[in-house]
Amino acid sequence: MTKTCTTCPYCGVGCGVIAETQDDQVTISGDPDHPANFGRLCSKGSALAETIGPEDRLLYPEVHGKRSDWDLALGLVADQFKRAIETHGPDAVAFYVSGQILTEDYYVANKLMKGFIGTANIDTNSRLCMASSVVGHKRAFGSDTVTGLYADFEAADQIVLVGSNLAWCHPVLFQRIMAEKEKRPDLRLIVIDPRRTRTADVADMWLPILSDGDAALFNAVLVHLQDAGFVDWDYVSKYVSGFDEALAAAKSDLPHAEVKTGLTNELLNRFSRSFIERPKTVTIYSQGVNQSQHGTDKVNAILNCHLATGRIGKKGMGPFSITGQPNAMGGREVGGLATMLAAHMDLDNPDHQATVQEFWGSPRIANKVGLKAVDMFDAVKSGRIKAIWIMGTNPVDSLPMAGAVEDALKSCPFVVVSDVVAHTDSLRHADVKLPSLAWGEKTGTVTNSERRISRQRGFLRAPGAAKADWWQLTRVAKRMGFQDAFSFPNVAAVFREHAALSGFKNDGQRDFDISAYADISDADYETMQPFIWPQPQSGHAKKRFFKDGGFYTPDTKARMLPIQAPMPVEAKPNSFVLNSGRVRDHWHTMTRTGRSQTNSTHLAEPFCEIHPGDAADLGIEPASLVKLSANGCDVIVRALLTDRQRRGEVFVPIHWTDQFASSARIGQLVSADRDPFSGQPALKMSSVSVARYRAKTFGFFIATNAPKFATEPDYWALAKTDLGWRVEVAFKNALSINEVAEALHIRRQADLSVHASTSLDGSRVWLDGDVLTAGLWVARQPVALSRSLVVAALGRPLTDGLAMQLLSGRASVGAPDKGAIICACEQVGAIEIRDAVRNGANDIHAIGKACGAGTNCGSCRSELKAFLDEAIPIAAE
Repeated sequence: MTKTCTTCPYCGVGCGVIAETQDDQVTISGDPDHPANFGRLCSKGSALAETIGPEDRLLYPEVHGKRSDWDLALGLVADQFKRAIETHGPDAVAFYVSGQILTEDYYVANKLMKGFIGTANIDTNSRLCMASSVVGHKRAFGSDTVTGLYADFEAADQIVLVGSNLAWCHPVLFQRIMAEKEKRPDLRLIVIDPRRTRTADVADMWLPILSDGDAALFNAVLVHLQDAGFVDWDYVSKYVSGFDEALAAAKSDLPHAEVKTGLTNELLNRFSRSFIERPKTVTIYSQGVNQSQHGTDKVNAILNCHLATGRIGKKGMGPFSITGQPNAMGGREVGGLATMLAAHMDLDNPDHQATVQEFWGSPRIANKVGLKAVDMFDAVKSGRIKAIWIMGTNPVDSLPMAGAVEDALKSCPFVVVSDVVAHTDSLRHADVKLPSLAWGEKTGTVTNSERRISRQRGFLRAPGAAKADWWQLTRVAKRMGFQDAFSFPNVAAVFREHAALSGFKNDGQRDFDISAYADISDADYETMQPFIWPQPQSGHAKKRFFKDGGFYTPDTKARMLPIQAPMPVEAKPNSFVLNSGRVRDHWHTMTRTGRSQTNSTHLAEPFCEIHPGDAADLGIEPASLVKLSANGCDVIVRALLTDRQRRGEVFVPIHWTDQFASSARIGQLVSADRDPFSGQPALKMSSVSVARYRAKTFGFFIATNAPKFATEPDYWALAKTDLGWRVEVAFKNALSINEVAEALHIRRQADLSVHASTSLDGSRVWLDGDVLTAGLWVARQPVALSRSLVVAALGRPLTDGLAMQLLSGRASVGAPDKGAIICACEQVGAIEIRDAVRNGANDIHAIGKACGAGTNCGSCRSELKAFLDEAIPIAAE
């Protein structure tokens, strides 16, 4: 057995992972010694072993759809980029990279593009998640500095979550907070979110704010802080400028606070009092703040309140931007955005340009801002970009106006895509496909949301001809004539250069400095332990920034900015506000989690949360299908009626692609509106029309083999199961079960069938001997059956009693039936949890003891609380 300490590839928490391999079997556990998670893992991290198989891997380079070799493929990439540059100039080429690649990959890509090609046309999908925080930090601090640590969450007396469903999107941090709250019930948790999320369920206070009302809320807090005498005048006078202007803008906003926030004055005052009375407050903000036309102003409104009170850089207090991707922070450190240079240097600063160019010894240096993500693909579509290289991301799904992005790639003269899987919606438009190493194979570093740099280590053999992204980039750079500057013998050499640049001509003038590692040996790099930057050669490291000023502005003072909060957007006739986001167990566009049966059990199908009142007005019934339309595109998903959703708004997850559903690419419906300062798209506030999708035949299908449709259903969504696949289907026309089976390409003779039951028009199961290999249930309404029961039987011997249960879709009395899976880690269903509560489990811990739910990552605990709340009236009777 071999044991490898590595880092999780999912969110920005940066959890340590232990991978144990023996006889090609991999076991995953949390690393108890890693300071980000102390052994905890979420449901996604716990299921990582299910995502590393060889299925659907891109194994060899391909050129124009045919297998090639590295020499030919990379030669073509270099030639095409050189030709475009020679003919049209360096701005005719672009890189679009990802928070999924490692810091060393990011560094080489940025060096090649900005220092040797000579353009800043390199941007990243991190533009979609935290660009507004970057700009907000730089406007206030003069640098893109996250000021605090995760330990501050446990030291705080109050935590304010703004636009963050932490329980689902960063569950390990959420469980750290909840564990501390169990020790100290007075630790106050406040959630600010238009939706009543699972995080809001366990909060002490939930503010159901209007979308984009955050700046107005924190403007109101700033005024209350001043009126109540809680401004830290000593801190402000020494270390802050712009207070009077910021306060004046906030005061002008205050009369409109109720309208702009959608909150009552009583609730506004309650929140302001709570903020005032608890100096040890940490304000954690995420995508609900950043993904907005006003994201940068929202960030600065939050920072204004912390600067005015001196609640920054001290234990248990401060603003905290939590990132979405595992290496969004590493990308920021090496200048992966089109608006910055490496080592947190400024693209528009001539001194910084000269510093980077001198260090690299490059023939040129980018001296103007490049194309940000949305603008980059606009330039591809208009023909200004002649060649683009996409690395580790899927813009045909994730970018706004995704249909236009796809059209752009179709028309681009030369498209290169580096990826680990063989099929994505972006990869299908590549002229050259390059097979990259996946998590578990590649090695390098990542930086988490608290500035902690950790090693990601390989423990699996590289499949086929797959190579690291940094290796691919260096070979192209050499073919373009830049041999000496890209002669890195290994990944450790890339890290050494990155560390050396961070300290070059720094002398404390820049926040990012890890020059203590500039001479690290290959052996020490291999065993390097997690550390928080800065780590300068001088040894004067600091964990928190700005307690005593020292901001990275010309006068070393922070800037408070006057923020004018926007008025609410007027609703358009027959339209809804579309809010898009993540679910608990899936990640980005499912290229990894879609391979995991565990991650597909909780929510196996794309859906639309809609208020029951809106649904009634539109004739939408529970579990029916809905069509959302915008930008000339349609998306069809399952209706989830819930009063957690504000009327006039809908929520749809971002994850489903053409590999997993017939029509669920939600990016097609998102407008191209974006923040004017950061260029970050407003992914949570587009306008869509919503209507009932009228299907006449519904089906649920399970099979041990992946489905191959003879006739594609009008609607379908598939998900991985333990021993096969599950598929939801629907047809516009009324079809018999025979016709549905024919469309699904089920051609074998059915062994057992029923053509009428209480809720089904027909059902059939197929056997190989006595083993269940397929099953089909068809109805005129959305199919009502116990999906967990039938999925659990797939690929297993079928007894006579179980056969009749399967055909009816219902467990017999006393037979095991989990119900809908709530706890993905332990595969515990709703029926099992309700039984535990009925049998006396009166708190979350008791439920865990009774059935195991909530005992691993804990991200389902807010849902367990809902079962307890549901049982309270029963107990009262």
